[in-house]
Amino acid sequence: MTFIELYNTYNKQVFNTALHYVQNIEDAEEITQDVFVSIHKSLESFQENAKYSTWIHRITINKSLDYIKAKKAKKRFAFITSLFHKDEITIKYDPINSNHPGIIIEQKEATDRIFKYINQLSDNQKTVIILSKIEGKNQKEIAEIMNLTVKAVESLLQRAKNNLQINLNKDEGI
Repeated sequence: MTFIELYNTYNKQVFNTALHYVQNIEDAEEITQDVFVSIHKSLESFQENAKYSTWIHRITINKSLDYIKAKKAKKRFAFITSLFHKDEITIKYDPINSNHPGIIIEQKEATDRIFKYINQLSDNQKTVIILSKIEGKNQKEIAEIMNLTVKAVESLLQRAKNNLQINLNKDEGI
């Protein structure tokens, strides 16, 4: 498959997966661009041990997680810097906003609340929830994408659900 064919086939999927991780259109666009730059650089060395879709999903997930970690590091640095350099202009970041297409205003609060807790999960638990509950992938597909066994995916999914439920119950005072 050529790069153009890959881009045309997978660009929406890559964008949507990135958007599920960052919940911000501009950030998802940046991740999508990074993913396709990475694909372009490594397309010739792609060994067809996996399907293109699985390979691209792995790249997207890794780029999304890296982006989130980098953004958190920048926020921590900005916070620490602002403590010591009060006379300088501090870096300001917008909070995560849900400009996710299709979310209506009445659902925005609930969606923000759920994503708040999804974002607190470990990387693997977050990935398994996004792939399973948001993207609708089955456990076998998730296992291929994450390079895990189906049993490991099942276990991660159960732990992620339990952690989400615990946090939602705490939030509701249950």
